[in-house]
Amino acid sequence: MASEIRSAIEELSSAAEKGGVKPEAKKDGGDLQTTIQIPIKPFLSLCNILIQGQQWLCLRQDINQNIQRLELIHDSDPLIYWDVVEILKKETSEGKAKKGPTCSKAFVWLTRSLDFSVALLKLLVEDFEKNMEQAVEESYIITLKPWHGWISSAAYKVALKLVPDTKCLIDILKAKDGDYDMLKKEMQTLISLLVPVLKRNYDTMRTYGLDKLKST
Repeated sequence: MASEIRSAIEELSSAAEKGGVKPEAKKDGGDLQTTIQIPIKPFLSLCNILIQGQQWLCLRQDINQNIQRLELIHDSDPLIYWDVVEILKKETSEGKAKKGPTCSKAFVWLTRSLDFSVALLKLLVEDFEKNMEQAVEESYIITLKPWHGWISSAAYKVALKLVPDTKCLIDILKAKDGDYDMLKKEMQTLISLLVPVLKRNYDTMRTYGLDKLKST
């Protein structure tokens, strides 16, 4: 069976081949304008892959709820809501993007969870012997903590106790037919594929004024 790492690589590679930036026919001031598109199904598929393993227990519940929120609106009208950006446009135009449990907020927190995943993978690639709790804490501080209020921070500290030790995590991530060198290469590949996805998502968040959203 493929590991979560390999599955995520396959999902990202497939999405990259299809492209995520659509050029428009018009020009403004001599510069070609582009419309960013974020197909919702590949994005949610990637998020689903990342919560399958025990390594993401500290984020799994929140990630799953946000995935379900976006799935519901997609399923309500797949012809319109196949693109996350269309959902953000709708909620922003209605003045609802930042109020209550919106799809816009779900997109923001899923993106930040992916950012947390990248930060953690980078630390593990550098040192497979690194203390897991310390690695998770460092990743949390630079990606999620700035946007968490005291309630979310307290919940995270409780969830942190569920994180497996480093050896257990590495064994979970490693495919049955792979070794540690192969796993490191796969992790590096996944990081390189996730970085442009995160940039695209953060650029989109800034466009719709969602990049400063905080939780309680």
